[in-house]
Amino acid sequence: MRPNPIIYIIISFFLASCAKKSSVSSVEAETGHTLEVNGKPIFINGMNWDYFPIGTNYTYSFWEQPDSVIHAGLATDMTLLKDMGVNTLRTYVSMPPQWITYVYDTYGIHTVINHSMGRYGLSINDQWVAKTNYADSLTKATILTEIKAVAHNYKNTRGLLMYLLGNENNYGLFWEGAETEDIPLQKANAEKQILALYQVFNEAAQVLKQIDPDKQVAICNGDIQYLDIIAKECTHVDILGINIYRGSSFDKAFTDIKKQWGKPVMFTEFGADAYDAISQKEDQRSQAQYLLSNWKELYQNAAGLGKAENCIGGFTFQFSDGWWKTGQTYNLDVHDSTASWSNGGYAYDYKKGQKNMNEEWFGICAKGKTLPNNTSPLYPRAAYYVLSQIHNINPISPNQTLPLLDSLFAKINIDEAINKAL
Repeated sequence: MRPNPIIYIIISFFLASCAKKSSVSSVEAETGHTLEVNGKPIFINGMNWDYFPIGTNYTYSFWEQPDSVIHAGLATDMTLLKDMGVNTLRTYVSMPPQWITYVYDTYGIHTVINHSMGRYGLSINDQWVAKTNYADSLTKATILTEIKAVAHNYKNTRGLLMYLLGNENNYGLFWEGAETEDIPLQKANAEKQILALYQVFNEAAQVLKQIDPDKQVAICNGDIQYLDIIAKECTHVDILGINIYRGSSFDKAFTDIKKQWGKPVMFTEFGADAYDAISQKEDQRSQAQYLLSNWKELYQNAAGLGKAENCIGGFTFQFSDGWWKTGQTYNLDVHDSTASWSNGGYAYDYKKGQKNMNEEWFGICAKGKTLPNNTSPLYPRAAYYVLSQIHNINPISPNQTLPLLDSLFAKINIDEAINKAL
């Protein structure tokens, strides 16, 4: 029998007042960078998580549903995540503090809370502005006011791991809308906007750390674009987060970051869709293969293993399919197979001149028909079972070595994972 949510919230506040304050820090040693919670090292086996039943889109708020619906939804998702070995969620600021604590107390999963920093527009003086101008003083003041409110709202929340600012806002400077497009090149005369963006990030980090000094602050950048500017302007940021989609390998990303940034990095988004744009059918094998390769590189670059030693973890993108991603406001009950952008790193279904990235198929779980209580049944793909094995490996254990890590990854069998998913 699940606890009465009102009683649970009362108990949570009582426990929070009695419990030792949770302190999160990034530690640099000769063996590299680690993240610590109350002095104990943790490697982030993370997942990008949201909750949008089929037929809904970004306007839907899971947290405004009755508590019975929230409990049912969390029971499905968090049980699967816990069983997979995920220890951290990345989600946005709509998640109330009491539910962060509930997820942590019930399932042992931390939360990274993400403020978009105007990535998808901003309300200024009750007027919606679709394109955020970071060089505008009123825009900057509005963002920092929101950040201040976020810090006060989440301060001392048990289960909160860190604050994350933005979501590849550097791309948003040049994209025309909210949908994912090809990675943009810098436009002419954009230097002022670029500089202003990272200066606002830095000031937001200062605000968060002044109000909640026991938490780390990270930014979420699109790949390592403008890394030199980030290193110069974001001095109060503790951790660089990057959304990075390069296919099976991140190439020199870890060493490039180490040279210019010198602080920890976490991969806030990476992964592959489960749809073959050429054959026009689901492809669980390639998704699982990409994720296996990606996570192996993250683990290899953790502290103490002799490579870049600057990686503190990452967040697979994403937990379940987003049926609203293509078009965003129409065909919400259709699993759209239209590719929206092109990426040559994903060779399995790449063809020059054609788009191959299917935004509605990135879930490691397929989504079933919405139930009468507005929750979604989930069906794990092969990638889920591959990640379950990966997250049972601890890259920062005292006895871990690169040869041992290689041998453990070599034992992961994608064919077995595919058979489980059938």
